[in-house]
Amino acid sequence: MKKSWFIPAIVWFIISTILLTLPGDDLPSTGIFGIENFDKLVHLGMFSLLTFLFSYPFLKAGTVKKKFILWTLRIALMVMIYGIVMEFIQKYWAKGRAFDYSDILFDCIGSIMGGIALHILGKKIGPDRNRGRNQN
Repeated sequence: MKKSWFIPAIVWFIISTILLTLPGDDLPSTGIFGIENFDKLVHLGMFSLLTFLFSYPFLKAGTVKKKFILWTLRIALMVMIYGIVMEFIQKYWAKGRAFDYSDILFDCIGSIMGGIALHILGKKIGPDRNRGRNQN
């Protein structure tokens, strides 16, 4: 497995950390961002993508199905822990941000969704990488 396959995940991790620690005053509150609970959809998407990107290299490397599922579960759990830690960082260190249990819930749901999406993609691609087409 090439280490470079993890670059998109690492970049997204850095972007996510920056976004989650921005001061509350720097966050937009108009337009689509003014929609009630829109931030929950943002959390869902951010954490889904984080799990997906960190797990994808295992799919790309052709990891055996059982090991692929175990790695995806481990990554999903680590992403959930990251979400909980970020909530405490928002509570104690990020100006104008607060701890929110519902954000943790949506972080966890998003993490699970990212793993499920990757599992579905893995079924469509298949172990021989032929995307279900007969390559004879």
